[in-house]
Amino acid sequence: MQAFIISGSRNREGQTAKAIEAVRKGLTAGKAKSEAVFLPELKLERCRQCDPDGWGLCRKEGRCIIEDDFASLVEKVKAADVLVFGNPVYFGDLSESMRCFLERYRRTRFMRPGTPPPGAFPSSGGTPAIGICYAGGSGNGTVSCAASLERILQTCGFDVVDMIQVRRQNFEVKLPMLEMTGKWLAGKPTSGPPFRPAPPR
Repeated sequence: MQAFIISGSRNREGQTAKAIEAVRKGLTAGKAKSEAVFLPELKLERCRQCDPDGWGLCRKEGRCIIEDDFASLVEKVKAADVLVFGNPVYFGDLSESMRCFLERYRRTRFMRPGTPPPGAFPSSGGTPAIGICYAGGSGNGTVSCAASLERILQTCGFDVVDMIQVRRQNFEVKLPMLEMTGKWLAGKPTSGPPFRPAPPR
């Protein structure tokens, strides 16, 4: 079992990093291996919207034309059994590095075999993923950030099994829960079969 953890924070000693470390501790207890990357330390350009219609090789071939660290990150995401996205909350939303990576990632996924067309967001079938949104200061913004992160992760085709909101005020309380979540995640949980409404009577 391999977990890949993506942090949108630069601070390896900060609260988002400590939240991630709690999850890693749980993953280890669950006999899973894990690797973490900090996006601001990598070379990642924003999407160029290469063609006049706003697309590019991402739509034609399922890859990005930009030569930076993106392709190697995508390979690690593909190889992972479970994913963890740790995001520090800025302005009630995703960090700039997290948004940059996920906006490029979602563009490349639609050309992969077996992926649903744009706009189809299955509740399961993709790699299980959790999101962690940590807000310092007032602690506000976790709800809106979690909504943004969940939406883009679903667009990317991941099976979002949990979104955890953490504030400066409840940080110490949430750490044991994050550790338990890591141990649970080591079992590769899924959200279950896709929801299908009952046929009309």
